[in-house]
Amino acid sequence: MDAIKSKLEIFDEKVINFSRKWGMPFSRFAIFVIYFWFGALKVFELSPASPLVSALLAQTMPFISPDAFLIAFGLLEMVIGIAFLIPHLERLAVFALVLHLITTIMPLFLLPQIAWSGVMVPTLEGQYMIKNILLVALALGILSHLHTHKEKTVN
Repeated sequence: MDAIKSKLEIFDEKVINFSRKWGMPFSRFAIFVIYFWFGALKVFELSPASPLVSALLAQTMPFISPDAFLIAFGLLEMVIGIAFLIPHLERLAVFALVLHLITTIMPLFLLPQIAWSGVMVPTLEGQYMIKNILLVALALGILSHLHTHKEKTVN
């Protein structure tokens, strides 16, 4: 029984060490993929989210052209994604991500007919918005591994 426990502990240690080495680069890459890809879909007018973005824009800022906004919004998403790959831009990337996510959850409240099919029953679009909680958690995880300015001056 001790031999099995020992092998499990060795395996556990290897998995944890692998995760410590690759968790942060993969987290940064994952946010890049999501933001760059979804942004590119908007820029090239291929995004299935375009009708939702246009509906929200019509309700909040009807004076802005939906076509121009979608391209600008897509470019912003692509820049956010790229910023997560560039060392020392993480703080800016997280700040932009938070601002972006504030706008992306607005339909949950401003367009309930699109976001909800019943009380606490999100539509597919609503689920898409709610899952952004994961992006916030991932961004906070990345931020938590950065050194503060105070730590930089002490080291």
